[in-house]
Amino acid sequence: MTAVATVSLRGGGERFWSVATAAIALLVIAPLLALTWNAAQGSEGLWSHLARHVLPRAGLNTAILLVGVGTLAAALGIGSAWLVSAYEFRGRGVLSWALLLPLAMPTYIVAYAYLDLLHPLGPVQSVLRALLGVDSPRDFRLPDIRSLAGCIVLLGFVLYPYVYLTVRAMFLTQAGSLLEAARSLGASRRGMFFRVALPMARPALAVGVALALLETLNDIGASEFLGVQTLTVAIYSTWISRSDLPGAAQIALGMLVIVSLLIWLERHGRRRQRYAAGQRPRPMQAQRLHGVSALIALVMGGIPVLVGFLLPAIYLAWAGIERLRSHGITLTLRDSAWNTVMVAASATLVTLLAGLAVAWALRLAQARRRTRWATSCLRVASLGYAVPGTVLAIGLLTPLAWVDIGLGEMLRQFGGEPRMWLMGSVVALVLAYMLRFLAIGIGSIDAGLTRISPSLDQAARSLGDTSASMLRRVHLPLLRPALAAGALLVFVDAMKELPVTLMLRPVNFETLATWLYADAARGAYEDGAVAAFLIVLIGLAPVALLARSGVQRERTAGRGEGE
Repeated sequence: MTAVATVSLRGGGERFWSVATAAIALLVIAPLLALTWNAAQGSEGLWSHLARHVLPRAGLNTAILLVGVGTLAAALGIGSAWLVSAYEFRGRGVLSWALLLPLAMPTYIVAYAYLDLLHPLGPVQSVLRALLGVDSPRDFRLPDIRSLAGCIVLLGFVLYPYVYLTVRAMFLTQAGSLLEAARSLGASRRGMFFRVALPMARPALAVGVALALLETLNDIGASEFLGVQTLTVAIYSTWISRSDLPGAAQIALGMLVIVSLLIWLERHGRRRQRYAAGQRPRPMQAQRLHGVSALIALVMGGIPVLVGFLLPAIYLAWAGIERLRSHGITLTLRDSAWNTVMVAASATLVTLLAGLAVAWALRLAQARRRTRWATSCLRVASLGYAVPGTVLAIGLLTPLAWVDIGLGEMLRQFGGEPRMWLMGSVVALVLAYMLRFLAIGIGSIDAGLTRISPSLDQAARSLGDTSASMLRRVHLPLLRPALAAGALLVFVDAMKELPVTLMLRPVNFETLATWLYADAARGAYEDGAVAAFLIVLIGLAPVALLARSGVQRERTAGRGEGE
């Protein structure tokens, strides 16, 4: 009798996790379904107006931006990864992790910094005119950075680390014997790269480029600051400036088509990934460089770090310190910082709880060897990270309004007055962050669970533990490193998120990101320097985590080579 009750309790517990996972997946898919419904409400005249006046320019700019950023990010990422993997020179160790630093720079902050740095009256052009003996900006000025080409260059130098990370990981784990065989057959270093290393790294390249392009689609601040009308900017202006929700939804659906295409290309590019390393991986033998060659390698590797991180970071630090000296920490800055920490921390907690439920449901399903439902829910729950923030925000507006209407009707029946509970509230913001970054939480927790032996689950079950008790007593203590890493990544991403915050924040509610956006929109670049510097400073934390894991991976590869 006791055994039957225990089995029933276990089954009920597992059903709870399955239902919770299904509810989370439904939350993720609801904005996309609402987006389709909203788009269908638009009139034929509205669509013809968008097709004639908005989509051609915005679509062409977006296509050119994606091609340009993808090409530049791929070139910088592949070149940097090969440089620090295939060659040994003084400064290589520092450069290998410094190449990750642009990840700490949100694209809108880089655009914000370079707009002031490269302004005709800014420090760069002023110094150049002084060196050339020119007095007036009318006699000498650099090309205007407010252009599509300028946007491509800035985004490419900020987003190349996605390619660098994935491609370098592949270079470190490739079979060194294949490269040595190519070398023994007379292949030059260049031939080894183009004929052996690069084809083997193609799956990793597809992943890195896809991530960079998804971040490009999500960008709104840099594109708007630089005067580039993209589909993301068109969605924001259509909703905020024209209050045209169906029109914004129709443009957002077009962006979803592009996102789907990028995901398909990424999966197509790595469809043969299982053949990339058919034997025990061993890193390549690095060629030692000396003298001028070593100096050239260091300079070439340092240019992406200089453009993508050092120059804007030094400017922001200098401008922020000057601003603090003259005005101190203003009340607005203090409130914005508190709002940022509060919302990001709340979103981190909710995201980790939801990610834990999804990953744990998959773990239980794997124990019973019935993974189809849990795997499908996990894939749906992870979709939010691929959806641009503006698209997600537009899709959330209608479900949030429906919930508010339903709550209002319930209150009216009890004599209360209806009000907006979710629309324009912190709750809506936290929910949007959770849907946007749930994939990060799921990935971190699922990776932690895979490192826990299934024998611990079997031992706990034999002692009569339920699924919830097993999670609390056995797995959560072992998941602390994975939870900490996931919390850090989610917190920093939520803190930097701009499109979702702009579209769903409460009235008169500012975060560091929106305060910076407002200052840049007014042209008051010095006022937002403190906020930008704080965002970059906090954003260095996950970069340090990635750099540490990269060093550990390289040491592991080195030990494998020694063996």
